[in-house]
Amino acid sequence: MPSRAPRLCGCGFVVPHGTRCACEALRDAARKARFDKGRPSAAARGLGADWRRLRAEHLKKHPWCRRCGAKASDVDHIVPRRIAPERRLDPSNLQSLCKACHSGAKQREERHMKGTTP
Repeated sequence: MPSRAPRLCGCGFVVPHGTRCACEALRDAARKARFDKGRPSAAARGLGADWRRLRAEHLKKHPWCRRCGAKASDVDHIVPRRIAPERRLDPSNLQSLCKACHSGAKQREERHMKGTTP
């Protein structure tokens, strides 16, 4: 079965299907650099040494995703930090999640809660 046809990049180069042109990679890197330039440090966002320590302890005690049972990679706040900042380091407000569950369903739930007040 033949593979899909190559595509024409905006810069004029022909790019094989499933790959990116060098100009696209440079454009993405520049966009990410602009975003990171204005972003506060992890410590300024409340993710300093105390959070990293608590996160490591939590993953050691609870190594499996609370939603699907896969190996957990993220520690999530059950009640989001923007709603209850005082519970930022409360162990009872934490849950272990795998990357897929944390990035997918949990973040969609939080977007729906955006208008919720504490």
